[in-house]
Formats: sequence, structure tokens, C-alpha cells
Amino acid sequence: MPFPHLPPASRAPHRDNARRRPRRGAAALALAGTAALLLAGCGGGSGEDEDAPLVFWTPHNTPERVQAQEATAQRFTEETGIPVQVVPLLTDDMNQSFVTGAASGDVPDVVLHGPQQTAAWMQQGLLDTEVPGQVVEALGADTFTERALQMVTVDGELAAVPSDGWGHLLMYREDLFDEAGIEPPTSLDEVAAAAAELNTGGRAGIAMGTQPADPFTTETMEALLLTNGCQLLDGDQVALDSPNCVEGLRLFNELASASGQGEFNVESARAAYLSGDAAMVIFSAHFLDEMAGLDPNNPVTCAECEENPRFLAENSGIVSLLSGPDNATPVEYGVTLNLGVPRGARTEEAAQFIEFLMGEGYVESLAIATEGRVPVRTGTQENPTEFVDAWAELPFGADPDNEESIADVYGEETVQILIDGANGFTRWGFGGQGAALAGSVASQNVISTNVNELYGGTDPAEYAAQIAEEARNVQQDIS
Repeated sequence: MPFPHLPPASRAPHRDNARRRPRRGAAALALAGTAALLLAGCGGGSGEDEDAPLVFWTPHNTPERVQAQEATAQRFTEETGIPVQVVPLLTDDMNQSFVTGAASGDVPDVVLHGPQQTAAWMQQGLLDTEVPGQVVEALGADTFTERALQMVTVDGELAAVPSDGWGHLLMYREDLFDEAGIEPPTSLDEVAAAAAELNTGGRAGIAMGTQPADPFTTETMEALLLTNGCQLLDGDQVALDSPNCVEGLRLFNELASASGQGEFNVESARAAYLSGDAAMVIFSAHFLDEMAGLDPNNPVTCAECEENPRFLAENSGIVSLLSGPDNATPVEYGVTLNLGVPRGARTEEAAQFIEFLMGEGYVESLAIATEGRVPVRTGTQENPTEFVDAWAELPFGADPDNEESIADVYGEETVQILIDGANGFTRWGFGGQGAALAGSVASQNVISTNVNELYGGTDPAEYAAQIAEEARNVQQDIS
């Protein structure tokens, strides 16, 4: 998914798999006219009218999501008397409008955004860094996961308030693993070995992002390289040609070789696992409702699913944290959404609104897309698990009639796997000086653009040297 960020929202449909709403593509068309009208007057902080509404930009842009956010905002207004205008924007539109508005002094008051946007906007001097620190201190820093706070800490300053997140998960067919006598995988090399053994009989060993220059592939590659301790930087030096990265690339190539014919993107990887044509899949947490047969737009079609739509949910193991042969500390690639305040915004009102969204309005905000909005504020100082406990009981999925929770369908163990994963969220560069470089490397798909060379036999060490040099060029361009 691409932002400056990840790869843009419009290119990462699996991230936007929210409950009770159409997919992003339909939402973008439905809201395009609304967004265009709102952009002309979406600024908040610079307005002279003190009675003007607080302006809140959000990437949750489908009609149902907008309606839910407006309901939460209305509750805030009833409590404080401060009106709020909810402005839904696609990621790319948000980036462009923010920069343009900042130049004219017309900015929103609160922006829900990803960590790559945080890094880019901080580099441009667009974010207020006082409000996030004040809000987190008021709510209690120990009520947030440490990783989430680190991901939006830039040059030692907290640049936004973490809201929620999703991580890349490994889903695997427990029935197929049992038949083959394979133990559940816990490390990247074990995943590669299992994929090779199960790549047989017309079924791919694994489905994951393998299409060159695709944001989904970029995410998948970073996720797997991270499990082997491969880092973008060592100090301020690009380290993509390190031994950890070379071995990680070798294992990624092994997995790609076990992924059957063709190259996978978001849609084809999803379809392969739902049809029973892949023994494993690497996907975001948004996949949980689809795997449980709760998304009419992406139905389960495996042979066993005709009689039992829950077959895949009942016969799939889930792994959030993986280690590697050169890295003993399990990690999970994760993306957080964060509440930022632009410079020039109405900071006092913005702080009140963020505290409300992270307090009284937090659980209903998570319910917009339960499976993709894992709480990174686990509770309050009085009740440390209040929010994760409530989240675990929320209905999930795109089926409007579903009232079951993730715990109901997958069990409490899976809930804990997702929460543990959120505590292990890791990304290249974020939380350090490399945030801006990491965002640029991701948005330009540096590591995946020429990955077909790796498939074609290029030595992993040679490919590592190539992407390291490209990353150095990016580093020089943004310095």
C-alpha cells in the first residue's frame, strides 16, 4: 500500500477491507465528488471564524465508515460543544492537499494517517510535536504499545498519537501440515521448507506478493527480510547488502519458487488461498473475515467450503511473529494509523478531540473495521486491558448480518496472537533517523521493482548490492 507512505491506498485494497461496506474502489468513486467539494474549504486551523468546525481528515472513506465516524464526532460535539467536520480522503489526495494547504495556511486540525506520512510531513516541518506528547502524557504512555509509539517518533520527538494498526500474518492449512507431518512454522526458514514440500499436486506451497514493482510485493519482501534481522540502515549507512539481507533474499526467492505458476498480487494471492489452491498465504489482518466466509465480495471457494463456509477458518493456523535463521527475536511487519496535528491547527480543540477518540470514542472507532484495526492503546491506567478486551468482542467482517467476533470465530488464542503481534510491530527506519528514507524506499518500490531478476537466477548477494545502491541514491536525493 503505498504512501509516501506505503503504497497508496488506491493500490492496496487488502488494507481497506472494512466491515459493512463496499471495497475501496467503489468507495473512491462514490466519494470522489464529495471529497472534491470538501477540499475547497477543508482547512481548520487558519480560519478566522472561531465557530467553524474542527476539521478531521480520515482515510476511512467508504460511506458506512464515514457515517460511523460522523456519529462518533457528533458524540464529541454533544459533550464539548465543538463541531467537527469529517473529511474522507484517499491517501494520495491527503498528501497533495496537505502540502498545498500548508503553503496557503489552510490546514485541517486532526489527520488520521500512516507512519510514512508522519515521517514525510515531519521532514517538511508540517506537524505540531507538542500536542502528541501532551495527549500521550495525559492518557498515559504506558497504556500504548511501545512499538506503536516508536513508529511515530521522529528525531526523538513524538509526532503523532498512535491509534490502531494491522500486521502481516502467515495463515497456513493445519490439515495439510498434519497430513504431511510438518510442524507449525515459527521462523522464515521453516516457512520456506514447508512451502517447498507442499508445492505439489497443483497446489502452491504459498501465496504472497511476488509481482515486480507492486506495493504488496514491497510489503511482503520487507516483512520477510525483517524476520531475518535485515535492516535498511546500520547507523546512517544503507545496509541492504548485509549478510542478513542476502540470506533473507535467498529465502524469499525460495518462497517465490514454491508459489506455483505466475506472480501474485493482492487479488490473486487472496483468491488462491480462498480457493484452496495454496497451502499458506501471507496477508494483512484484513484477511480474517474473508477466510471466515464473511466477505461476500471475496467468497471462500475451496471444495470443502461448499458444505462448510468456515472450513478455512477452522483449519488454518495463524502466525503473527516470525524469527529467522539469523534473527532469534520474532517480529511482525505492521502498519499503524496515527492522529496528527498540523502546524497552524487549533491545537487545544484538536487535543480534546484526539483524547476523545482514544478514550470514550475508541472502541466504536475500532469497530469500523475490527479485523484491520487492532488497538495499540490496550486500556486505561485504571484498567490496562479495557480496550483489547472490548475489541475482542466486536463483530467483524464485511457481512452486515454478522454479529460474531474474532474471538467467537477464531478463539481467544488468535485474539492474543493479534495483540502480541501488535506489540511486535516493526518497520524499517521508523522510530529513528531513517524514517524519511524508509518511506521513500517503500513508496518507490526500490526492493521489488527488479525482483524478477532474482527469480531469473541473479545471485541474492548481487541483488542485495543492487537494491542497496538504489537505496543510497534515494538517500542522496532526499538529503
